[in-house]
Amino acid sequence: MNQAEFLTQATVYLAAALITVPIASRLGLGSVLGYLGAGLAIGPWGLGLIGDEGEEVQHFAEFGVVMMLFLVGLELQPSRLWRMRGPIFGLGGLQVLGSAALIAVGATLVGLSWREGVALGLILAMSSTAIALQSLNERGLSRAESGQSAFSVLLFQDLAVIPILALLPALATHTPMGGEEHHGASFADGLAPWAYALLVLGAVAAVVVGGRFLGRPFFRLVARTGLREMFTAASLLLVVGVAQLMTLVGLSAALGTFLAGVVLAESEYRHELESDIEPFKGLLLGVFFIAVGSAIDVGVVMQSPLVILGLLLGVLTLKGALLVALGRAWGIAKDQTAIFAASLAGVGEFAFVLFGFASREGVLTPEQTKPLLAVTALSMAATPLLLLFVERVVLPRLIAVAPPARESDVEDHGQPVIIAGYGRFGQIPGRFLTANGVGTTTVDVDGDQIDMLRRFGQRVYYGDASRLDLLTAAGAARARLLIVAVDDHEKCMQIVHLAQTHFPNLAILARARGRAEAYDLMEAKVEGVYRETFDTALRVGVDALRLLGQSSHRAHRAAQMFRRVDERTIVEMAAVRHDQERLMRTARDRVALLERTLAADRARERALDEGGWDAETMRDRQAPQAPDEGR
Repeated sequence: MNQAEFLTQATVYLAAALITVPIASRLGLGSVLGYLGAGLAIGPWGLGLIGDEGEEVQHFAEFGVVMMLFLVGLELQPSRLWRMRGPIFGLGGLQVLGSAALIAVGATLVGLSWREGVALGLILAMSSTAIALQSLNERGLSRAESGQSAFSVLLFQDLAVIPILALLPALATHTPMGGEEHHGASFADGLAPWAYALLVLGAVAAVVVGGRFLGRPFFRLVARTGLREMFTAASLLLVVGVAQLMTLVGLSAALGTFLAGVVLAESEYRHELESDIEPFKGLLLGVFFIAVGSAIDVGVVMQSPLVILGLLLGVLTLKGALLVALGRAWGIAKDQTAIFAASLAGVGEFAFVLFGFASREGVLTPEQTKPLLAVTALSMAATPLLLLFVERVVLPRLIAVAPPARESDVEDHGQPVIIAGYGRFGQIPGRFLTANGVGTTTVDVDGDQIDMLRRFGQRVYYGDASRLDLLTAAGAARARLLIVAVDDHEKCMQIVHLAQTHFPNLAILARARGRAEAYDLMEAKVEGVYRETFDTALRVGVDALRLLGQSSHRAHRAAQMFRRVDERTIVEMAAVRHDQERLMRTARDRVALLERTLAADRARERALDEGGWDAETMRDRQAPQAPDEGR
């Protein structure tokens, strides 16, 4: 492709995206369907504006998926990933093996050999990481139960690609075709199993050790140049380098960059990495979706429409039914199970690679893979539509008819305040408001806690405040104030967003356990953010000053000034939280300002020599004064 052709292709891709994506978003279809529609429109079966280059563009744009997994990894600290090991290997393993088994049985029933059926099942068991995560992110569900469960399954699927590639040649039923190397020829070719295992372990160890011990010094050195473009180049080098390393050893590039992201999740350069990679990720993902849309072979579909439709419905039904069963067995709520199943029922982008590999290795024939490639592309396009159907048709009915595990007993007494969460934090404002004659409606999900509090005469109701129907039942439409005091920060943010969307009449006061959570709440523009340990810790500081000999007046005055400066600081830092350089500079400036302010106040106090209102001074001032002899 020469320069003129490259510029023409770039113009076509960008123009198609700018036309179709806003239209799809305005219609509520989401950006993914817009991109897929753009690809179909400009592809060989549409306007024909792109030709054979589409497949090359798709391989290049797969870096968008790689970058997306790197950013996902940056959001997951290693300790949190370790806590997810159960869903990753349990739920993910059951999904891959269960889907493969069901599809294999179905394939043998329609006349394929068991070897072809197993190969088909393993390939079609994969789901689209790019489309699933992007669609869930657009709906704000990436941190919901459905999003976390889907992510666990997708991560296991990335892990499963390695044994699938190793197993497919053993399922060959005819002579391999040979030809070009499979996608991403690697150092692993021809190695004994034990040598390949050592190679894989070495590559993973290189990413982990390098990220942990070399990442910080490397980015610190780059940051010292003071050139933003150098940091951007370093960020891209990291992602591309890790992807290349994983490809060379036969591993998934997306899995490798995800691992690198997890290793760097606790780095002070995390936010800078996010801000540098995000624009490239978004652009390349869009191009990838366009390429997938252009890959839909309308000719194959038109030749055998009923066969293609039957295969598509069969795959979606088998995988969807299994996902629903797994979700319910795993304890996922019904509404979240529906979203979970819809996001993973389609086939993944890696199937394009696996079908080509299976064809070259003599597992499947080209005549078999051609309609299956069309089914893969159509199922990817169907995923956003399935989520849209679940969102608009299934969820309203589930919410209307499905009770929670314990029936909610919330009653609307027309109280002006709703308190979500009545643990050690929520009880304090609840008791304080009640003592001052302000009525509250309080909800909590801890049944034992509620039963205990009711024995003490407190009116607390069972219910999950992140559900729209429960907030409605609690009287959110007529209340004036919502206090969010739940322990789980993700649940807290769900409640905040739900209330802001459906009950704009509510002022929201929310609990935060630290600065990071406070930043999220400030970004959501709630009316009040309260760090749960701040006041108590500040009182410790006041008492420490008093025990060291300072007057009560001076200690409390210093605490008030500290509070004012700290509250201004956290607002300023929330505004620059994603810019690591500005964040650190703001923190240093505010610390210096605080020290100068308190030093100036101490000097002023010494000059005035005010006794303040500590107990000893107050007793002296309240003592009877001798009469003025001049009067």
